Amino acid sequence: MSPTSITNSGLTTSSQEEALQCNPPHPVDVDSVQHLQLKSLNTGKAQRMAEFFSLLGDPNRLRILSLLAEKELCVCDLAATLDMSESAVSHQLRTLRTMRLVSYRKQGRNVFYNLQDSHVLNLYQSVAEHLDEIGE
Repeated sequence: MSPTSITNSGLTTSSQEEALQCNPPHPVDVDSVQHLQLKSLNTGKAQRMAEFFSLLGDPNRLRILSLLAEKELCVCDLAATLDMSESAVSHQLRTLRTMRLVSYRKQGRNVFYNLQDSHVLNLYQSVAEHLDEIGE
């Protein structure tokens, strides 16, 4: 059996073999690579995840999420706690709602925000714990 190389389009033989050789050279474990190809993140999902993490790249959004991880709050309480304008908080909440990270409920004239589900809370807690472990 001849050595096999891996490309973005799948398995090929000899023509691209020299360009893709490992250093030091060793035979490619075709079964392992094929298994990993089935497990790899597809491009569409990778794009959505990148957009999701990009959204979390804003410090004010993370500060809002940190408070909502503690309890349900209205815009005015978030604004007062974070020393931000209600308009700025509302703008950030609108973005977080669009990405389905937060939800809200109305009680009379008040609107209370909370984390959409446990996945958002778990993600926030995991990142915070990781950063605590590695130090600032």
